[in-house]
Amino acid sequence: MILYDLRYSARSLTDATRASRRPRPRSIRRTVKVYSFARRGRDRSITAWSALEERRERQRLRARVETLLGLVHTGLDAHALDAVDSVDIPPARHRRNALWQA
Repeated sequence: MILYDLRYSARSLTDATRASRRPRPRSIRRTVKVYSFARRGRDRSITAWSALEERRERQRLRARVETLLGLVHTGLDAHALDAVDSVDIPPARHRRNALWQA
């Protein structure tokens, strides 16, 4: 299997910062030898684990959103609201992610 990826080196990041421009990624080619086959059919050994992982991921997402909403509803000043706007909640990958990663 051959995987292609784009990476930033430390030098390209520092050069881009000095030149006030975006860094340029470098193409990397990786070769991986796979010696086992993918899971076939319905593998019931991971269903309980995947259900638990998906439930935990949904709970983490709810906790992050509730924390931000709690901060917004406390009546913060303008600077604090700008800070709340800059907080990024990563997308939740709870749907079938555990089964995909297994």
